[in-house]
Amino acid sequence: MLKLTRAALLATAFVTPLTLAQAREMTPEDVAKIESVGQVAVSPDGSRIAYTVVSLPDVTAGEKDGRSRQELMVAWEKDQAREYLPDDISPGSVTFSPDGRMIAFRWAKDGEKRAVWALPIDGGAYRKIAEVDGAHVRSFAFAPDGQSIILLANPEEDKQREAEDKKGFDAVVYEEENRLNRLFTARLGEEVDAEPREVTVPGYVSAFKVSPDGRWAAVDSAPTPQVDDSYTKKRVHILDLASGNVTRVIETQGKIDDVEIAPDGSKLSLIAGVDMNDPAPTTLYLVDPVSGAMTALNEGADEAAVDAEWLDDGRLAAVIHTGIASDLRIYSADGSVAQQIDGGDLVMTSIEAGGNRIAVRASTPTHPTELYVWKGAMFERWTDSNTWLSEINFGEQRPYRYTATDGTEIEGVLILPVGGVPNGGAPLILDVHGGPESHESNGWLTAYSGPGQVAAGQGYAVFLPNYRGSTGYGTAFSKSHQGRYTDPEFRDLVDAKRALVADGIADPDRTGITGGSYGGYATAWGTTYYSDEFAAGVMFVGISNQISKFGTTDIPYEMRNVHALAWPWEDWQKMLEVSPIYYTDRAETPLLIMHGDSDPRVSPSQSYELYRSIKVRKPETPVRLVLYPGEGHGNSRAASRYDYNLRMMRWFDTYLKTGDRDAPLPAPRPAIETETAED
Repeated sequence: MLKLTRAALLATAFVTPLTLAQAREMTPEDVAKIESVGQVAVSPDGSRIAYTVVSLPDVTAGEKDGRSRQELMVAWEKDQAREYLPDDISPGSVTFSPDGRMIAFRWAKDGEKRAVWALPIDGGAYRKIAEVDGAHVRSFAFAPDGQSIILLANPEEDKQREAEDKKGFDAVVYEEENRLNRLFTARLGEEVDAEPREVTVPGYVSAFKVSPDGRWAAVDSAPTPQVDDSYTKKRVHILDLASGNVTRVIETQGKIDDVEIAPDGSKLSLIAGVDMNDPAPTTLYLVDPVSGAMTALNEGADEAAVDAEWLDDGRLAAVIHTGIASDLRIYSADGSVAQQIDGGDLVMTSIEAGGNRIAVRASTPTHPTELYVWKGAMFERWTDSNTWLSEINFGEQRPYRYTATDGTEIEGVLILPVGGVPNGGAPLILDVHGGPESHESNGWLTAYSGPGQVAAGQGYAVFLPNYRGSTGYGTAFSKSHQGRYTDPEFRDLVDAKRALVADGIADPDRTGITGGSYGGYATAWGTTYYSDEFAAGVMFVGISNQISKFGTTDIPYEMRNVHALAWPWEDWQKMLEVSPIYYTDRAETPLLIMHGDSDPRVSPSQSYELYRSIKVRKPETPVRLVLYPGEGHGNSRAASRYDYNLRMMRWFDTYLKTGDRDAPLPAPRPAIETETAED
């Protein structure tokens, strides 16, 4: 096995350091305008790479509020790329045709449903090449011969229901009105095929890949569209595209993720859980599509497989996360490891290949996700989406490890204040990831809900812990919290604080906590049960009552299988005792609670419960609840994200930086800095 060292890897030609006098600290306004590389597609011969640059409207500059948009670019070498579509087209599912002569994408022209469009790679107008009448196309794939295209489309229109809705009869029967997606094949030609052929599919199909001979597809399917089924019952089905018959179901027992078909069609790669109780799909398998036999390539290893892609010569390339770092691993056709490429300063999150050219999406501690290409001895960066980052004075970011109370080593990423740590320690923010079946990597860590470098620029230290239950350290570690909500997983957070205090990094009286979803649960727990430890908290879409959470979430089976390992009624008291509302008598930590009012995963009622319990039981404790209309389990609109960042930082400035838990509440609305604020 060939092992390449860190020193040989990373080209760094893009960022020219500024002198300290020129540099400035990052602001919420900077976060609002960050761009990153989104989709990546490599042409079949590897000669070109299509990618999208993802951004949000810059509401700080007066742009109209909205969700993310994508700009299509095509590159053939580093520093050689051009834009391919008008600014008003935001393409989805970007891919190359089998002959590499066209780039296809999903798009909805004004007043129309999403269809498949394409444009010639060597120049020419874009045109619609496939559609399904009356339905949005959700995804698509070319047949290998390029003569037809397979389309996954929304359910057929229900005209009677639409008529009823218009008359006001718009009641929704919960979980009983879900309808299934449909699969079609359409001919490609000068005219759009007006009557694509429907293929019978099993259950609710969410994704598919077409075999090299075009005769079958590997289809991800669950019994219903419910999210819980996608976690607990989704399976890979081998589907004959001519007859619609399922020839094999790959009998995995847990969650599944990326499915890819080998170039000769003899095998699949599949990232999946090892059993129904595995919190996350992190094990890489080779699968025989005929017999269904599965061979694990990294089962039991202290790592997580993140994404995989077959190369033309039959090798399999995979992104592997080990703790906070990432590698690129190349497997031979027989599943043995042929090459291990150390990611160096890169945190890779996805991989695409064409021919034998490998492209990855990756970030670094000082730059969001960009496009990198493997050059045989190093990764070469091909994009530079945020040139203004050269102006920013970053706080040092590095790994940090500590020993928990029971002797377990815990790892995370530490961001130090710009200018260094003062005597007595800096105000510290623990930024706790959700899941908990996810993990933090040592890449770009600043976001609308993650304080990161904005906080570092204002004198805070920020620590992002991979506490018990996190992925990236093997299945045993990610299962170590199961059946034991809050302990040891949230005890790891207090141990982190104490270690950072002992090392002189954190001020013990000025430590705060924030996080979303399960990180919001951690925040609620930290500001109630562990209130003595934390001077301020910002909770986002978090859990406060494990009993009522079960009855209001869309993932009850997932909660049981990979977290609680029990139903609430098996021990009501146990579930109550791992609920932050049970400890609001201890709640003396100023707490800002924020939630999307349309969240199906963690109902906003979880935030109402905690807010009301603290407000009534501890009226002297500063607490505020902010709801974001129309937002779900996380904010998607530009204005909601900017508003969140402003509120989070202002709350920490009021209570954490000062260490004054009795400070009056900030004004209800932050000062929104935009070029059109007066409007």
